[in-house]
Amino acid sequence: MKITTFNIQNIFHRDTHLVKKYAGENMEAWTEEFENLMCKYRPCEKDYSRMRDLSVLLGFHKPSYEPYLSMRRKSGQLHVQKGKFLREYKASHLTDWNGWIKLNTIPINEIAIQNKANVINDVDPDILLLQEVEDRATLVEFNNEFLSNDDDTAKFQQIIYLETNDSYGRGMGVLTKKGYQVKSIKTHVNDLDKNGNSLFDLDLQEYEIKTPSGESIQLLATHLIEGSVDSEESNSKRKIQSQKIAEVYKNLQETNNLIAVIGTLNAPCYSDSISPLLKETDLKDVTRHTSFTIDSNNDKNLNSLYITTHKMGVNTKQRDYLLFSPKFFKSVKNSGLYRKGIWHKKQPHWDMYRSIQKEIHAASQHPLIWSKF
Repeated sequence: MKITTFNIQNIFHRDTHLVKKYAGENMEAWTEEFENLMCKYRPCEKDYSRMRDLSVLLGFHKPSYEPYLSMRRKSGQLHVQKGKFLREYKASHLTDWNGWIKLNTIPINEIAIQNKANVINDVDPDILLLQEVEDRATLVEFNNEFLSNDDDTAKFQQIIYLETNDSYGRGMGVLTKKGYQVKSIKTHVNDLDKNGNSLFDLDLQEYEIKTPSGESIQLLATHLIEGSVDSEESNSKRKIQSQKIAEVYKNLQETNNLIAVIGTLNAPCYSDSISPLLKETDLKDVTRHTSFTIDSNNDKNLNSLYITTHKMGVNTKQRDYLLFSPKFFKSVKNSGLYRKGIWHKKQPHWDMYRSIQKEIHAASQHPLIWSKF
């Protein structure tokens, strides 16, 4: 049995707010990279190509797409109007739907979509937990068209998708292969904090899955609040969320000793905000397992990107976790981190798919974490 978690950062389209947020977070790095390329004595063609990409990211040139489509009514249906469109009026019943309409999402690059599938197909899990999925129809299409077995049949037989409290189209999904049956589902999307607000910005979801051997495992899938580890507000909210997950975990221990907490915690392991899970329970991080490995790396420091030290011996990168109860942890045979779908900007460099020539080709900013039992 192989279990994986992957924050896929949407599959076919992503909310414009998230795209802009990502751009803002990376502006400083893009500026530094652009300046370094400009200062090179003899830039090569690859350097010029990257500068052209960075000029768009930094706003020197407008991107080729606009967040608007021109729509025209024809034969009772709405069509995208080709060519340059006029913005002097919006689509309405008065204009007979000839005009422009704002789009809330931006399509994800086709190469990036294929690389998302490549990551999953290469690791080939039996149970796959995904964070940041736009809807169930997308997940079904992705499974049928991009994830396949050697005989061209769909890779996963059971597909579960639940919406969350997020307003940007970031739901969560669980996919299982033949023989792995989802027996029960519970969502905490309606849990409230002491002020009557939603406790989880996204959700905590409980899944009971029966394995082909007849054992029942409990998976707690979650995605905690984002925000800087220096933000007191984010850390405070994240700690309250972690305390709730720890409470649910301890309750489940009364009836099952095969439990996992899986997903994006959005904090490094040393952060006090997730200490209720890492220090106040007996949960064990799979990255600490003796079998844990990272895919091939061109740098001598094999683990330097994600697991080991960056500054003063602390991990500053980890956001995604596979946490297991003691019995579950002891049954781990192999485990690892797969990051070939991630674009690298700086050293250390790791092996990427050859199809990733630009940042927009990356599968995600998150690696896939897997564990085999």
